Parts: sequence; C-alpha cells; structure tokens
Amino acid sequence: MKIFSKKGLLLSLCMMMVIAIVAGCSGNKNVEEQVTAVKETAANETATTESAYKDKYDTPVTLTTVWGVDPELRFKNGETIENNVATKWAKDTLGIEIKSLWSVTDTNGAFATKMRLSMASGQKMPDVVTIGDEQLAQDLIDSGLFREVGSLFEQYASDAWKQAVEIDNHVWDPYIRDGSKMGIPVLDYAYNHDYLLWIRQDWLDKLGLGAPKTLDELETVMEAFKNNNPDGLAPKEVIPLSIGFKNSLNTWMADPSWIFGAYGTMPQQWNMGADGKLEYGSINSGSKQALQKINDWFTKGYIPKEAALWDENKASEPAVAGTAGIIPGPYWMSGWPLLDTAKNVEGAVWKPIGIPTGSDGVAGRHGTHFTNGVVLINKDMKNPEILFTYQNYMFNNLADPEVGSEFDNGLFKGYDYDMDANGKELHLDDIPGGYVNSIRYLLVRDGARIPDAQMKALLNLANGGEPKTRLELEVKNNYGPETPAAAKVLLEQDEISMKNMFTGPTTTTMKSKMDYLNKIESQAFNEIIYGDKPLDSFDKFVETWKASGGDQITQEVNDWYNTVK
Repeated sequence: MKIFSKKGLLLSLCMMMVIAIVAGCSGNKNVEEQVTAVKETAANETATTESAYKDKYDTPVTLTTVWGVDPELRFKNGETIENNVATKWAKDTLGIEIKSLWSVTDTNGAFATKMRLSMASGQKMPDVVTIGDEQLAQDLIDSGLFREVGSLFEQYASDAWKQAVEIDNHVWDPYIRDGSKMGIPVLDYAYNHDYLLWIRQDWLDKLGLGAPKTLDELETVMEAFKNNNPDGLAPKEVIPLSIGFKNSLNTWMADPSWIFGAYGTMPQQWNMGADGKLEYGSINSGSKQALQKINDWFTKGYIPKEAALWDENKASEPAVAGTAGIIPGPYWMSGWPLLDTAKNVEGAVWKPIGIPTGSDGVAGRHGTHFTNGVVLINKDMKNPEILFTYQNYMFNNLADPEVGSEFDNGLFKGYDYDMDANGKELHLDDIPGGYVNSIRYLLVRDGARIPDAQMKALLNLANGGEPKTRLELEVKNNYGPETPAAAKVLLEQDEISMKNMFTGPTTTTMKSKMDYLNKIESQAFNEIIYGDKPLDSFDKFVETWKASGGDQITQEVNDWYNTVK
C-alpha cells in the first residue's frame, strides 16, 4: 500500500480544488490542457516528497542504454557488451539490470550514424546514453528527446560527485539551454592534453647545452641538433622539431599551437580578447608573427617538409625512430610513444621541459577541458534516480579508491588485474586469458574520474613519495618513467594554459559557413608556412574571413558567452 506524506495529501487536495476552479472558469477550448498541466504539476510535486532513490534496489530495476563499441575492446569468457562482468556486477551490487536496446562496433562514426537514424525514424531512445561526439550531443539535446538534468543532479548526486564537478563548474556550459542543464558532463583528468616539450636530453648533454627557455634558445638547440648531431646523423636525416598539422594546428599531440602562444594567441579556438570579448585566435595579429616564425623554421629545415601532410601519429614516428630531437605533446608521452625510442637507439633519453617564451616573455599552450563527453537522460525515463545510484557508487568507490578498498587493485579481477598465489599483482601480460580494459564495459565512459586526482598522484611521486594508492601505482607502472616529472613541469606553467572559451552548441552561421572558413584558413596558413605566398597575405585572409561569415559567428559566440560567463 502506498503511503502519502501529510504534505503530499494536502497538495493533492489543493490541486483537486484548482482543477475544479479551472474547469468551471475557463472556456471549453483550453480546459483540458490546463487541467492536464495542473495534474502534471501535482505529480511532479508529489514525486519530490517521495524519492525512490536507493543505494541498492532489493527488487531489480531496469535501465536501458545503447553502445558504440570500440573496435579494439576485447571480451573474454564468452561475454559481450550486453552481458559481461560489469553488467553482472551492477545487478548483484546495485540491483540494476542494464538492458541494451542495440549496440554497434564504432568504426567510421557508426555509433553517431545509428543514433541519428534512430532519432530521425522515431525509434525508442534509451533511458541513458553516454555521448562522446560533441556535435551529436548538441543535436540530441536540441531534439527535445532528453530531459533537464540539473535538478536531478542537485537532488541525487553524491558529495564526491558534486565536488568533482565543482573543480570547474564550466564543464556544464556546453549543455545549458535557456539556463537549464540538459546533460551531465563526463569528467576527465585535468591537463590531459596540455602541452610541454619533450627533448632528447642525451643530445643536449653531448652538446653541452642546457634546456632552452626561449624561442631564440630553442633555435640554437635545433641548429645544433641538425648540423652538429651528437649521434652522427647527417643534417638531412635529422628533424630537430617533429610537428604535423594535417588535421589541425591545435590538436592533441605534435602540433605548433604553442608557437602561436609565444605571440599571445592560440589558433583555431576562441580566446579572451583585450576588450573582454571572445575572439577567434587564428585572426589575431599574433598568428601572423607565429606563421612568420614557422616559415623561418621550415626554410632552415628545422621542421618536416611534410608537416602539412602529417597527422599526430605520423609526426611521432621520427621521435620513436631516434631521428627527431624535440616533439611537443602531453605529459603522458613518456609512456607512449616515446618509451619505444630506447629500443631503437641505445642510450636515448627523453626529458620534459617547459614551453619556451617569445621575445617579450610570453608563453602559451592550449588548455584541456575537464570533460570527455556527456550523459543524457531520456525525458520519458520514469526513474532517473537509478542512474545516480550507479554513478554515485562509481564516484564514491572507483574514482580515487583508498588502500585496501574494493577497487584498490583494479576494477574486475581476471580482467584488468589479477593476483598470483602469494597475493602479488600480476603483470598485465600475465593475466590468464589476457588483459581486458573492462572499465569500458561500464555505463559511463571511464567509470568515474575526479579531474585533479591523477595529477595529485603524479605530484606525490614527483616529490619522492612512494606509490600506495591505485592511481599512484597505475601512473608509476603504466605511464612511463618521466611522467611524474612531466606533470610537475606542466603545473609550473599552469598560468599559460589557454582553454577554448567557446564550448557552446554550433551557432547558426557556423553551420553554414564554418567549413568554408576552415578551408580558406588552412590554405592561407599552409601557403605562408611553405613560402608560396608572402606574409602579408595573412591580412587578406583575415579580411575575407571576417566578411565571409566570421564577424557574424564572432557575434553569435559572444552572445552565447554572455549567457554563461
């Protein structure tokens, strides 16, 4: 028998009276709509007085979702994404049965395509879905099929989850519509793609050179690496600075964005201008100076001739082969791909150094947002609190597990970790049946991450602390020997991190003009870097960019920014 609180009973009586008044006083045309609205208000108010949230459901409850399966994700023991150790754990531990509406191997954007087809054809949407594709997320929010989540988060999220989000409340910004939070951001580790420079320390030592701190000092080092190579490589064999910008001037590894940072801007993102408004970094006058510098380095042979054709992975190949002296990228590159250099060149040592400054002491690197996607909740989901039962457990227990706790050694024994007969943890390669990245089986991507947790673990190691927690052991064993030191270098330049200030949905003019603007930008910049056009052609590019929709986009971006700043 359902028991109503005194507040709920009084609310119901009041609503019945309102319904009667509305029915008696309104014309026939809108009576039914008004009565329905009043009933919905009553139902919503009653629901808030009787939370169905539980830490575990004695009678299992069902939550539906859909999956885009990483083609590299392995399964074992006859399991699938629909039925595996993680789905069994959720049912046994939380009383939550996760039911899959469909799954697809996510190659060539297959998941996004399937979601769009489902949306367009009116197919049933899942109760909960995690989306990594930013444009798809925005389109799903705008479809009206998913509900506001801010009130749910405030009511049901655990303190640990809320505190993790509060590290940077701007993580909500991309998913706000008219002041309402329409998606829960999937948190990622802080600084995951902020840049520093990785340099061949063994080359510096043999040449008697110190780590460069300015662009001028960097040029001196690159000249020595190329024309007086300590490993005896001929100048034509050496790439002093391995970069590539086939995909973008501002990406996740081996791009030249930090060179622009030395001139006070960051390309292909929206930065805070001197007037307090957002501006597109590629049209800032600092970009002209950066292009001049890159062209100079291209002419001197300091960067690859094929840089405009190289993506991130291709640009890392000379570094791994031992023919590159410097490569820009994240703090975790010590573990991959640079760990393999020593296999190819005996005595090769990579060390992290800070981003060099320009002539006026300015330095800049692109910053990293603390998000890796968004969780959307179906507007028709009857019991959305189920998601919070699941995810609260993740944040309370998995995100930063204490020594000796449930997830101290890993997520699932026999999958991502295992122990020998003496209770000692096995190397990943020795796990019976093979290692499985089972965290990707979880409902929300990567389970739960507290943005600053990994960096705290790295700093503890960098300062001489012994690894004790799971995060400390994980970064020590899996992230490469120089990763803690790199984290320290990164944080010593925390103030130079420049995040993209526009994180909102694609604006109206972006939809029709941005592809063209990106095309003319890429062409103009490549022509200047390769010397096919004079430096002053930059001014014509800016003029064309502004007149071809750029000014209108800038206005739309700032209109959005005014709603969230």
